[in-house]
Amino acid sequence: MYACKKLEKKRIKKRKGESMALNEKQILEKVNSRFVVSLAYAYETKDALCLVLTIMNGGDLKFHTYNMGTPGFEKDRVQFYAAQICCGLEHLHREWIVYRDLKPENILLDDNGHIRISDLGLAIKVPEGELIRGRVGTVGYMAPEVINNEKYGMSPDWWGLGCLIYEMTAGRSPFRARKERVKREEVERRVQEEEEEYNDKFTEDTKAICRMLLTKDPKQRLGCQADTGVGIKAHSFFKNINFKRMEAGIVEPPFVPDPRAVYCKDVLDIEQFSTVKGVNLDQTDNDFYSKFATGCVSIPWQNEMIETECFRDLNVFGPQGTRPPDLDWNQPPEPPRRSLLDRIFRRHMEEDAGGTRNTTQRSGLLSAAQPIKREEELSLFCVFQECGIFLFEVVKAGSCSNIIVLIDLTQSLFSLSLSLSLSLSIYIYIYMYLI
Repeated sequence: MYACKKLEKKRIKKRKGESMALNEKQILEKVNSRFVVSLAYAYETKDALCLVLTIMNGGDLKFHTYNMGTPGFEKDRVQFYAAQICCGLEHLHREWIVYRDLKPENILLDDNGHIRISDLGLAIKVPEGELIRGRVGTVGYMAPEVINNEKYGMSPDWWGLGCLIYEMTAGRSPFRARKERVKREEVERRVQEEEEEYNDKFTEDTKAICRMLLTKDPKQRLGCQADTGVGIKAHSFFKNINFKRMEAGIVEPPFVPDPRAVYCKDVLDIEQFSTVKGVNLDQTDNDFYSKFATGCVSIPWQNEMIETECFRDLNVFGPQGTRPPDLDWNQPPEPPRRSLLDRIFRRHMEEDAGGTRNTTQRSGLLSAAQPIKREEELSLFCVFQECGIFLFEVVKAGSCSNIIVLIDLTQSLFSLSLSLSLSLSIYIYIYMYLI
């Protein structure tokens, strides 16, 4: 089962998010990770762009952090989620993709309690060995270098991981209290100038990894040196995590969602149920959206095709790399194959030059042009038997047992030659007599 993410075209145009929608689809095509949602298919309708993705029924981390009792998680649960997020970021970074929007709402749980990173609209592929610039993200989770519009590589993602570990532990974000009304500028000032505060929920190693990930200077931040994610995995905070087993998907989650529960507040509060007015789509929009539906085979399906070698069954190439006969326009088409019933019941009587039929071919039981094999004789007997039982019921219902009527009936029902009709009728007549 999959989930379909629908992006309404008019809403996209109103918010000028065309490039973001196309970017998310292109990024998902390149990623194959157990810890990032997988793209199975992409298509467009008249009103929407659709992404067919991994279904995640367990809700998001924000809901679980704040709506399942006391805000925050126990340490073992924080470690588990942080380890899986770290693996997902590492897989993205291997493809030179920086995520840039790490926050609890974008971390989803599946039916078994494992998490995946979702919503890759702000992700971007960084040219290998280069840095990029872009002031994007969510207020309270943006790294100082992003706020200052400085060049960066993968460093904003490790800052975001620090924010998530802090929030999952404390039950609040590091630079803004829950439901605190504060201006964007004030939050950004806190991120740039103030140090985060730690309460008694933080153990020493939890406090240490948060401080190292929330270092203001990206050059000094954990994960931003040459060792990248390896240095983070080696931290004492993850001493109880076996990352090889984690990446293999065989570590038992500390929490498994209830399949009967719905992990969201109220589906009627979702903004996308509202309609967009005053926006019209023109031909330019349609041309742009057509790029979204370009076909692609998801990476998991590609791997399955390679492992099962089903591509060997595809007749793509002929001898020495040439086209196969069925794709070569210069090759004459193959004659259609005749089925057994065609060979038995179709008349292959040839008219002679004078327009008369060859009577010698009508003398036998079978007037086919090709000889009938032994197995075909058995099949013929089965066909005669089934037809005979059917016609017997028809004649019996009509209270008629005349052989002439049977001949006419078989000819009209099955378009048989006179000899075949006669033979079948005799068979039926004998069958009726024995019954």
